[in-house]
Amino acid sequence: MNVLVVATLEDEFADRFGRPRRAIAWGTSLGGMITTGLAERHGRRFAGALAMCGLQHGGVANWNNTLDPVFAVRTLLAPGSTAPLTGLPDQATALASAAELTAALDAAQATPQGRARTALAAALHNLPAWTDANAPEPVPGDHDTAQRNQYLALRGTVYVGLSWRQEAETWAGGNMAWNTGVDYARMLARSSVRAEVVALYARAGLSLGKDLAALARAPRISADRAAVAYVIRNLTFTGRPAAPLLTIHTTGDALVPVQVQRAYADAVAESGRDRLLRQAFVRRGGHCSFTTGEMLPRWRPWSSASAPGTGPTPDRAR
Repeated sequence: MNVLVVATLEDEFADRFGRPRRAIAWGTSLGGMITTGLAERHGRRFAGALAMCGLQHGGVANWNNTLDPVFAVRTLLAPGSTAPLTGLPDQATALASAAELTAALDAAQATPQGRARTALAAALHNLPAWTDANAPEPVPGDHDTAQRNQYLALRGTVYVGLSWRQEAETWAGGNMAWNTGVDYARMLARSSVRAEVVALYARAGLSLGKDLAALARAPRISADRAAVAYVIRNLTFTGRPAAPLLTIHTTGDALVPVQVQRAYADAVAESGRDRLLRQAFVRRGGHCSFTTGEMLPRWRPWSSASAPGTGPTPDRAR
């Protein structure tokens, strides 16, 4: 389902049953992404929008961000591998690549050197130290627990970054991601888990500089411009919501790292529409691991709105 389909469904509902007195857009994960698109492109239809654990960085950035850790896994943990990362013709090819790289991850976990390199790959996606809502948050400096959490999360990233990518490429008509011109040393320097990577490399007796140089030398991947244009249309954000928009996100989200919220907030600030955006965070591991008690109160700001587009002031949505 996409933004246009949702808008069309609302029109169909109105034709059959009458225009609702009040409509609220909401969704989780990819649904949160669509919700943000509705707030930007069809905001006047809605009293407000609630995007939970959404891909606030948009489609192009999502596929680029997902490429980086998988590229690092292939380069550092499966050197010499020819497993394709993009341009995947079918699911069989995507799943074969995922199986090969997952096996490399599993083997790497048996050695200090492999664990350090896995941590580096995870850092390029800002995979957090706490990724499991059913496990306690690692204490600061517990790099072993953090790394194991990231390893388990990275296995999922590899699957999503290949299997789901193949589906998206089919829709887009080609590869919509690239890492040409990407400086992975600079990315690591800005990563939220850089200190862990440095510590694990030192413990393993590895040269972090040499591995970063290997990433810099590795042949890069270019995108198909037409495919990028498709993803921009379906769906990349402008940072200009036209309805009050509230986002909520867990701090330990490994599928959609919480930093994407800052990216969207910066875009909204640049567009001058800060008054329409509020963001809330739940300190917990996991993707969309909110409790009912954490989600339901977020509806209250719009519960007394009298008409679409006339919801409460954003301050009440905080």
